[in-house]
Amino acid sequence: MTAQIISTRTAAETALVEAFGVVKANLPGTTEVAKLRETAFEAFTQAGLPHRRIEAWHYTDLRALMREALPIAPAPSADALAALRKSMAETGLPAQSLVLVDGIFAPELSAPLPEGVKVTSLAAALAEGRPEIIAHLAAAWTGSTDAIVALNAALMQDGAVIEVAPGTKLAAPIHLIYATASATPVARFSRTLMVVGAGASVVLSEASFGDGARTGQTNNGLVMVVGDEADVGHTLSLTDTVPGSVRLESFMVKLGAKANFDSFALITGGGLVRRQIFMRFDGEDTKAALRGVSLLRGREHADTTLFVQHCATGCEGRETFRYILDDEAVGVFQGKIHVAPAAQKTDGKMLCKALLLTDMVAMNSKPELEIFADDVACGHGTTCGGLNDEQLFYLQARGLPYSEAESLLLDAFGGELADEIPHEGLVTAFRAEIAAWLAARVKA
Repeated sequence: MTAQIISTRTAAETALVEAFGVVKANLPGTTEVAKLRETAFEAFTQAGLPHRRIEAWHYTDLRALMREALPIAPAPSADALAALRKSMAETGLPAQSLVLVDGIFAPELSAPLPEGVKVTSLAAALAEGRPEIIAHLAAAWTGSTDAIVALNAALMQDGAVIEVAPGTKLAAPIHLIYATASATPVARFSRTLMVVGAGASVVLSEASFGDGARTGQTNNGLVMVVGDEADVGHTLSLTDTVPGSVRLESFMVKLGAKANFDSFALITGGGLVRRQIFMRFDGEDTKAALRGVSLLRGREHADTTLFVQHCATGCEGRETFRYILDDEAVGVFQGKIHVAPAAQKTDGKMLCKALLLTDMVAMNSKPELEIFADDVACGHGTTCGGLNDEQLFYLQARGLPYSEAESLLLDAFGGELADEIPHEGLVTAFRAEIAAWLAARVKA
């Protein structure tokens, strides 16, 4: 006799199934898109919310941590958009900003982009049934086996499609802003596609606007296709999320030949944050760097998980992540470098460092290598430890109080990676956010 294990849906899973049944008829897209949504949602219902028995989610048991599913955000009203427009004008959003309000692209709040860049809403592209857009969103390399990516594909309400023409050179970044118009916590599902033509040069910067965008439950997807010999920068600011919120960010990027790609992310805040990156080297002789800093205190939980696929020869990958953990915070880093048999002469290095400021924090770090080629130079490492006592003593001996000496060392540890962002204005902005977090920590 064989025992049969029957999984019982949680309240959150049940609510998501009911929500899909209610909204699917009104979600944008042709018949082909509707089939993709159904397939993706079937994959999600088979897997359910990820839990600790799934290796990639072992340290972030979303099934246990996400007790409820909030109602899906409605389209923002005209009055809400007008209020947001006023608020943004007072704050002064940067030029070249694209604004998503509760997952819906808001062209009336967005600024025009320069020649060579075309922007449309994802909903419009899906409604037209543009085959190249659908092909990018449905591609296997976009992490479609992950339950949260599948849930995003099924419920994506809207987003932006950014197409950068070959050879376009932009000096200033394109800013993708996530805002909210809802007065109560809601769930948001957006997906953005950015296609960068061959030889183009551009930086995409993602950030949130207003306190409302840092509450509720967010499931964002960003798909980026980088053409041959393109030079692309990317930054993400996941800061000041509110306790009780859930922020799930999936970033899927495919790199062409002889391209340069650089990405940096800063994570702070009181909610549950899971950031997952699926990066694929698809063309030869490309260089890419993924970097990130997580600053956590209280009982915050932040997870960064990478899957880096080397599928072409002569590519260089650098993945460097740092954590500062205080109070009872929990940090998670998982990174796998996969080298396919054809990816000879791959140069890949992955490193995670964590500073543990109390005995109550927890850091789960698991870098991995999976190599099927024989002519490669790959390595990984991870460290956990406290501040260097000799360095602290040196600074205090020169008159600095302990708290200032400590903050100086923490700023150097976290800020070093921000200094490598390939845009001076963004370096200044991220340095200021790190300094603000350190100042708030001292006052707490």
